[in-house]
Amino acid sequence: MKQKVVIKVTLNNGKKNARSKAMKIAVGIQGVDSVSLQGEDSSQIVVVGDNIDSVILTSLLRKKVGFAELTSVSPVSSEGEKPKQETKPSESGIQSMVWPTYQAGVPYYYQPGAPYYVYKVTGYN
Repeated sequence: MKQKVVIKVTLNNGKKNARSKAMKIAVGIQGVDSVSLQGEDSSQIVVVGDNIDSVILTSLLRKKVGFAELTSVSPVSSEGEKPKQETKPSESGIQSMVWPTYQAGVPYYYQPGAPYYVYKVTGYN
């Protein structure tokens, strides 16, 4: 589910690169599609993406940049999206086959058991 997260951040706390640092942190979160600065004096960060964890994002911004307040979390309307096309099997009934990937780091060797030999020794009691 796409969602839009708005976080109010105090960016003018004497640091030169606070805006770029906040943007880098927001982009580094899993599922983020876009990040923008909005509001008066660009004090709000608007993050749009799939299944964004807004609490983790806010806590990271608090740790790295400064004061951060979670303002809103809302779903994004998906009116412009096209429905996903479903893949249908061909009419002849033949299905495509996907081969597994080769794992170079884990070799597989066949190791037969050690042969068992019986020796007959003569003249030994």
